[in-house]
Amino acid sequence: MIKKVISIILLILTIISLTACGEKELTRYQSEFIMLFDTSTRIVGYAKSKAEFTKYSQIIYDNLEEYHKLYDIYNDYEGINNIKTINDNAGIKPVKVDKRIIELLKFSKKLYMETNGKTNIAYGAVLKIWHEYRTKGLEDPENASLPTIEELQKASQHTNIEDIIIDEKLSTVFLEDPLMSLDVGALAKGYASEQVSKIARDRGMHSALLSVGGNVRAINNNVTTNEPWNVGIQNPDRQDENPVFKVVKINDGSLVTSGDYERYYMVDGEKYNHIINPDTMYPAKYFTAVSIICKDSGVADALSTAVFCMPFEEGLEFINSLPETEAMWIFSDKTVRYSDNFKSFIKE
Repeated sequence: MIKKVISIILLILTIISLTACGEKELTRYQSEFIMLFDTSTRIVGYAKSKAEFTKYSQIIYDNLEEYHKLYDIYNDYEGINNIKTINDNAGIKPVKVDKRIIELLKFSKKLYMETNGKTNIAYGAVLKIWHEYRTKGLEDPENASLPTIEELQKASQHTNIEDIIIDEKLSTVFLEDPLMSLDVGALAKGYASEQVSKIARDRGMHSALLSVGGNVRAINNNVTTNEPWNVGIQNPDRQDENPVFKVVKINDGSLVTSGDYERYYMVDGEKYNHIINPDTMYPAKYFTAVSIICKDSGVADALSTAVFCMPFEEGLEFINSLPETEAMWIFSDKTVRYSDNFKSFIKE
């Protein structure tokens, strides 16, 4: 989920416009910082002053940094027991953790059940193999190769989510299987975005758009228009002159897209993306991109991964069964399909 990150933070604060609405003039500001959750974060919002917006940006950054450290599976941090700490102690001992890890794991188990196992944070043993092969393939493309089915099958024997033992009273987590490892990459970024957005809103930020590496969470609506925010969905075809595939309207909700065009490597001329289908143990190949719109960013993140690993008819039936949830599928031949009410969100 999270690679080694640059410790220097870039914080850019710019005044975008000077539109005003309501009793007091509000100005639109934008800030960006890197590299939490191995990506860039952008905040667009309205405030009475630059100082006020800076305060909210700092709240978002500080809290997002805490979630980043807690959910990191690659790096240690002094004084913090994180997901990596849990993995390092698999089969050895329970690890006392922050309640925010407990809440993420409970959320993950719930989504595991709801997606019929398509999002499984206990799948780290298999994902680690693919991560290693992908990294080597990117570093040495001429010798890029695929893992064998035998090593994937062997690792898959250590992915039982029931082996994650949570003791809420003691605030501990124990992996009973010593060869198990957690990988929360399918939902941690969205989950953290949701929690940070709630914190910012509770602190007084009442009109903003938070994008954490493309995981978008709208805090209420656009206060200057009293309309939903307009959010662009990235075009998966990098050769197309239009970088935006669709613009959708988001009001106090989330948009998350999973696709095969950001993280992948090539083997013998074929693309292998980072989204692994637990049914095949190989990268999912049904679509180029799946976009989810729903209220909760963590749910949207998990669903975008799960639906990316489902055949279209199965995914369509699944999404249409969920309240206040819509999806758009983009196929490799550029065919586009929608859930029942997705088109109502598209800005024409």
